[in-house]
Amino acid sequence: MLVKTAEFVTSNTDVNKLPAPTLPEYAFIGRSNVGKSSLINALTGRKGLAKTSQKPGKTQLINHFVINKDWYLVDLPGYGFAQTSKKNRAEWERFIRRYLTQRENLQCIFVLVDSRLDPQKIDLEFCCWLGEQGLPFFLVFTKADKQSAVKSEQNIAKFKQALLTWFEEVPPCFLTSAEKKSGIEQILEEIDSINTSFEPPVVA
Repeated sequence: MLVKTAEFVTSNTDVNKLPAPTLPEYAFIGRSNVGKSSLINALTGRKGLAKTSQKPGKTQLINHFVINKDWYLVDLPGYGFAQTSKKNRAEWERFIRRYLTQRENLQCIFVLVDSRLDPQKIDLEFCCWLGEQGLPFFLVFTKADKQSAVKSEQNIAKFKQALLTWFEEVPPCFLTSAEKKSGIEQILEEIDSINTSFEPPVVA
């Protein structure tokens, strides 16, 4: 897939005020310092589309971007180390989960995981929650350029093994580097493939 246009649409916390569910939609989420904004910018080829920051937790809203006027890319707040109050974190969790379980045109969730780390409890728990809700997701391992390919593959294998405690099979995985653009084409091809079978939900 060639990304020709990528435009910001809206930021929101109210599921009822999101864009009409007429296009297929893909959500990106991960721990607050996983490199989500950099990956989104690499996917779209727009350096400043998603705001990157050295301070974890910068994304605090549901951010919609329309790609090629054909599908929505959704940048969700990160979970984990956001430097904010417990009250704010609890509210973020509520509206994120409400969005994920209620959004009719959401095709799948891309869960970003830092490839440099051993399996983290918070990532595993989030994946298990998605499984319990019956929500389809892919695993996107980030920052592959920060270490050897062997080390990345070792950590991915550990994560898969940990997931098999709860899942019968592991969802598809992508190993990516926003800096080197590796894995980007594969993600876009997957989205393009899903788009071909999308049918807009019937609105009562």
